[in-house]
Amino acid sequence: MNDVFRELKVRMRSLDRILVERGLGDMEFAQAMSRLRRSERRSDRSREPSADLRVLLERAEALALRV
Repeated sequence: MNDVFRELKVRMRSLDRILVERGLGDMEFAQAMSRLRRSERRSDRSREPSADLRVLLERAEALALRV
Protein backbone atom coordinates (compact mmCIF):
# COMPACT_ATOMS: atom_id res chain seq x y z
CA MET A 1 0.00 0.00 0.00
CA ASN A 2 1.46 3.36 -0.93
CA ASP A 3 1.45 6.43 1.33
CA VAL A 4 -1.31 8.27 -0.50
CA PHE A 5 -3.61 5.27 -0.25
CA ARG A 6 -2.71 4.92 3.43
CA GLU A 7 -3.78 8.54 4.01
CA LEU A 8 -7.07 7.81 2.22
CA LYS A 9 -7.69 4.85 4.55
CA VAL A 10 -7.06 7.04 7.62
CA ARG A 11 -9.62 9.55 6.36
CA MET A 12 -12.09 6.73 5.71
CA ARG A 13 -11.66 5.42 9.27
CA SER A 14 -12.51 8.83 10.70
CA LEU A 15 -15.63 8.92 8.52
CA ASP A 16 -16.53 5.43 9.73
CA ARG A 17 -16.37 6.68 13.33
CA ILE A 18 -18.73 9.52 12.44
CA LEU A 19 -21.11 7.06 10.78
CA VAL A 20 -21.14 4.84 13.87
CA GLU A 21 -21.84 7.84 16.11
CA ARG A 22 -24.76 8.98 13.96
CA GLY A 23 -26.19 5.57 13.25
CA LEU A 24 -28.42 5.40 10.21
CA GLY A 25 -30.02 8.77 10.88
CA ASP A 26 -28.31 10.28 7.83
CA MET A 27 -29.04 7.90 4.99
CA GLU A 28 -27.34 10.06 2.35
CA PHE A 29 -24.07 9.95 4.32
CA ALA A 30 -24.44 6.20 4.93
CA GLN A 31 -24.96 5.59 1.20
CA ALA A 32 -21.95 7.76 0.33
CA MET A 33 -19.81 5.70 2.71
CA SER A 34 -21.10 2.48 1.18
CA ARG A 35 -20.17 3.68 -2.32
CA LEU A 36 -16.75 4.76 -1.05
CA ARG A 37 -16.06 1.38 0.60
CA ARG A 38 -17.10 -0.57 -2.52
CA SER A 39 -14.88 1.58 -4.72
CA GLU A 40 -11.96 1.26 -2.30
CA ARG A 41 -12.24 -2.55 -2.23
CA ARG A 42 -12.05 -2.70 -6.05
CA SER A 43 -9.10 -0.31 -6.36
CA ASP A 44 -5.42 -1.14 -6.76
CA ARG A 45 -3.66 -0.23 -3.51
CA SER A 46 -0.24 -0.19 -5.12
CA ARG A 47 -1.21 2.82 -7.26
CA GLU A 48 -2.47 6.28 -6.52
CA PRO A 49 -6.19 6.42 -5.67
CA SER A 50 -8.29 7.05 -8.76
CA ALA A 51 -10.03 10.36 -9.38
CA ASP A 52 -13.39 8.65 -8.83
CA LEU A 53 -12.28 7.34 -5.46
CA ARG A 54 -11.10 10.80 -4.43
CA VAL A 55 -14.42 12.33 -5.49
CA LEU A 56 -16.33 9.75 -3.44
CA LEU A 57 -14.13 10.47 -0.42
CA GLU A 58 -14.61 14.23 -0.73
CA ARG A 59 -18.37 13.78 -1.13
CA ALA A 60 -18.56 11.65 2.02
CA GLU A 61 -16.45 14.19 3.93
CA ALA A 62 -18.72 17.02 2.79
CA LEU A 63 -21.78 15.09 3.95
CA ALA A 64 -20.12 14.36 7.29
CA LEU A 65 -19.52 18.08 7.86
CA ARG A 66 -23.02 18.99 6.80
CA VAL A 67 -24.70 17.93 10.02
